[in-house]
Amino acid sequence: MGVRLMVVDDHRLLAEALASALKLRGHRVLAAAAPSAGAADLVVSRAPEVCLLGTAAPAEPGAFDPVVRIKRERPQVAVVVLGPVPSPLGIAAAFAAGASGYVRHNERIEGVERAMMKARAGEAAVEPQLLQGAFAELLNPAAQPDDEGARLLQLLTPREVEVLVRVAEGEDTRLIAAGMGIAPSTARTHVQRVLMKLGVGSRLEAAALAARTGLLDRAAGGRTPSVPAPAVARGAVGRQGP
Repeated sequence: MGVRLMVVDDHRLLAEALASALKLRGHRVLAAAAPSAGAADLVVSRAPEVCLLGTAAPAEPGAFDPVVRIKRERPQVAVVVLGPVPSPLGIAAAFAAGASGYVRHNERIEGVERAMMKARAGEAAVEPQLLQGAFAELLNPAAQPDDEGARLLQLLTPREVEVLVRVAEGEDTRLIAAGMGIAPSTARTHVQRVLMKLGVGSRLEAAALAARTGLLDRAAGGRTPSVPAPAVARGAVGRQGP
C-alpha cells in the first residue's frame, strides 16, 4: 500500500524530482515544496502520513524548527529528514526535534522508500552505517588541537599573569615592582616562578613563548603591549635571568 506523503526540500527541483520518482512507485504525493515560512503550515494543513524534509545544513540553528512545529500540531505525521552525512549531534538534533528518521541526500530511491515505510510503522528509520559512524565518533571523538596557551595560562596565578604581561612589555624588576606596588625582591620572586612554570630560562624566552602560543593575548585580555616589539626584545635581552 502506497504512502500518503509530502516532500519538502531546500531546492524545489529536487523536491519535485523526488516526488515524481515516488509517484511512479505507487505513492500518493500531496505536495512538493521548498522550505519556507509556510512549509510547516502546508504539512500541518494537509496532514500526510509521512513528510520527507530535506535540509542542506542540519547543523544550522533552527534547521529542525519545522519538525518541532509539525510534531507539536500533527504528532501522527512521521518526519524523515533528508540531508548530508551529519555529525552525531546532527542526528541527535533531528531526533530530538521529533524526526522519525534520517536518510542521506544521495540515498537510492529504494532506501528512501524503506525509510518512509518504517517511519509510517512507527519505527526509527536510520541506516545502520549512519548509526555506526555516529556511535564511533561519539565513543572516539577526534582529538582537539592542544591549546598550549590556555594550558600554560592555567599554571599561573593572577599575580603571575600580571607579571608575565609586564615582562612581555619590557619592564625590568624595578618597573614591575613599582607598577604592582610590591618590593623588588617580591617582583623578582614572581618572575622566577613565572619562568619556572613556563619551563623557560629567561624573560625573552617567556615573552616569545607567550606571544607564540597566544598566552599573552589571553593574559592581557586582548591588550597589546604598550611598547614596540624591538623594545620588548631589548628589555628582555637586557636581563636574561630573573
